[in-house]
Amino acid sequence: MKRSLARTAIAAATAALALGAIASPAFAQRDPAYEAARASGDVGEKVDGYLAVVGSGTPALRKMVDDINIKRRAVYAEKAQAANATLQEYAFTAGCLAIARTSPGEKYQAPDGSWKTRTSAAPERDPRCP
Repeated sequence: MKRSLARTAIAAATAALALGAIASPAFAQRDPAYEAARASGDVGEKVDGYLAVVGSGTPALRKMVDDINIKRRAVYAEKAQAANATLQEYAFTAGCLAIARTSPGEKYQAPDGSWKTRTSAAPERDPRCP
């Protein structure tokens, strides 16, 4: 029963994300510094639904990533509750979708935890992704 409920919650979260029910904080934060960091590969999408600095990064870059992740977590928490999902389930589903939406040249975290650069091919995603 619990597994079935989790699948239902993940399906609801996926539908909400796919239909744009959340305005992704990452997309809302597409200022020039954020765009430049994505394009240069200094930041990337993680499988857990959050953004990360790839490499050491500057203090300003780390602050920007932290700010975006705080906003993402707030949205995920709200939407997870509405979808009867856990924060982790919702964030994971969001991460799957964010990785799928990366553009060629952008960084993302592969299922093994390594950083990959998106090519024109589909990104490597966790087999649990919807």
